[in-house]
Amino acid sequence: MSLDRPVSRRLLSDEVFDRLRDSIVRGELVPGEKVKDSELAERLGLSRTPVREALARLVDIGLVESKPGVYTRITTLNRHDVEKTLSVLRALDQLAIETAVPVMTEMDLRHMRQANRDFERAVAANDTAAALAADDRYHAVPIAAADNPVLSRIVEQLHPQIHRILHRKFSTLLGGRNTIEHHDRLIDVCTAGDARAAAELSGQHWSELGGHINRLFDTNQFAEPPAAG
Repeated sequence: MSLDRPVSRRLLSDEVFDRLRDSIVRGELVPGEKVKDSELAERLGLSRTPVREALARLVDIGLVESKPGVYTRITTLNRHDVEKTLSVLRALDQLAIETAVPVMTEMDLRHMRQANRDFERAVAANDTAAALAADDRYHAVPIAAADNPVLSRIVEQLHPQIHRILHRKFSTLLGGRNTIEHHDRLIDVCTAGDARAAAELSGQHWSELGGHINRLFDTNQFAEPPAAG
């Protein structure tokens, strides 16, 4: 969804928030880039009010940082912040799975299997957006089954911070057979009803992801290229 396409008049602040969040995740708005509500409003064909509201929400979830009277900019990719976010997401995902496994239905498991097949096809097609969407659908199943609105809300707030890293380095972080096979193993453990083993397996996957991301920071692969001119 292009940032430059005019926004409908329905739920303006929510739609602007979604549009800006997705643009940050995809890297159209790059880490460290300064943004102005007036310029964004002009691009979106809106007044400044819904843009300001959306930017304030993006500050709350850590995608934008603001120093009043000085700058509003896209938050940089910081190893320490990423590590803290990953540790929270790992704990929340383990809690969701351990809570969900005893109550998951065969339909839930079918949805996870279908999401993983969609993920596999997207990987084969090198379609990053489709792969991340399928990965989200996969992990959303146990989160929904856990039936914990607080957990769901926090996960939804934190996911975009990791998604923008995954979007930039998808083939390195999620693009191999390892993730597909991990998904299948997790489904098997959930099917067997072993909640603790499923939670441990999920935690291992998050730890592996954190290790991969740390190696990318070590090799400076998240540095922004110098501005042209």
